[in-house]
Amino acid sequence: MANATASGHHPVPSDPTRRTAAIRIPFPARFSPHAERARRHTLQWLQETGLLTGESATVEYDALRLERLMAYFYPDATGKDLELAADFNAWFFIFDDQFDGGLGMRPEAIERVVATLGRTMATDDAPQASGMAGGSGLSGPPLVRAFRDIWRRATAGTPEDWQLRFRTHWHAYMAAHQGEAHNRNADRLPTLEQFLRVRRHSIGVQPCLDFIERCGGYTLPDELHGSSPLREMREITGDVVIFVNDIVSLVKELAAGDVNNSVVVLREQKDCTLEQSVEHIAALANAQTARFDRLALDLPKTLSERGVLPEVRGHIDHYVEGMGHLMAGNLAWSLATARYDETGIAAVSGGRQRPWAYLAAPPECSATPQRGVRESADERRNRRHSRSHRG
Repeated sequence: MANATASGHHPVPSDPTRRTAAIRIPFPARFSPHAERARRHTLQWLQETGLLTGESATVEYDALRLERLMAYFYPDATGKDLELAADFNAWFFIFDDQFDGGLGMRPEAIERVVATLGRTMATDDAPQASGMAGGSGLSGPPLVRAFRDIWRRATAGTPEDWQLRFRTHWHAYMAAHQGEAHNRNADRLPTLEQFLRVRRHSIGVQPCLDFIERCGGYTLPDELHGSSPLREMREITGDVVIFVNDIVSLVKELAAGDVNNSVVVLREQKDCTLEQSVEHIAALANAQTARFDRLALDLPKTLSERGVLPEVRGHIDHYVEGMGHLMAGNLAWSLATARYDETGIAAVSGGRQRPWAYLAAPPECSATPQRGVRESADERRNRRHSRSHRG
């Protein structure tokens, strides 16, 4: 963002380290020694499933080093577990990038895509839908067959109650992209709390938290998983990841014209500058991590009073430690990846989309790059202000 807007808003710093300097995440950012193995595996998997085609797309994807995010999330995971995590993280980001163009403005088209993908979690039969017919093994369109493969591998040999939890969180993640499409089409941005009700699902943190249990070889009892304080601690983890992501990705999303960013939403709500909004979001992240720390300190007493067995307490300790890995690892990776640096901003500026961003587009949505698909965030904001001034 090179210039101040017409309404007097000033540019935010281009260096992400300056924009996250105020965020304090008091958890260690540990890193798995299996990251390079996971990288090689996932690149091959992406090519085999058809999510990546051609050398230039592979090179552009590889520069993002998405497997390193999973190496931070699951520093103690075995090589096979980390490979699977790197695969579903690759799918997360490729799926998310489907909505940077025309599809991201069409909630009804997104609903059809989500319904087709959702059926891959409900049956062993091939999902059937117009334009996205799946098949056994690695047959069918890339987005479907890749997710089907992830689902089968992730759930193999796992308890039914964990699978139900995992399925519920994946459904919520996919469906939340409809809510983001509604935000893009709205004349008025949501409040921060309204925005967070959607973003807490579309950020994809909950399936990642489920994977902590799978890596640890346990399933938390539903009565503990769904009650305080773990329920609140999971929400805090998601919010901290959201706030860090939205600060670090702000310049990229402004360049792409997307409004699904807490900094942009809060600026609209408070009618303040972008820098003031960044400061406020950073303060919210710090308040959340402080609250998480207090809940973690009180957790042993809470579990003791509930008569939780020592083995289950050990599982909860592992789960809570995993939440810290997600918060710390997200920040560490975000400051290092090319997704949010100058090359990442250029990759989505001027209407350009990533080369893998057309795998889910139905016929009525563009299957080739378009320029000017969206207004910029400031153009949209100025249009809303102009409309309100006209009464």
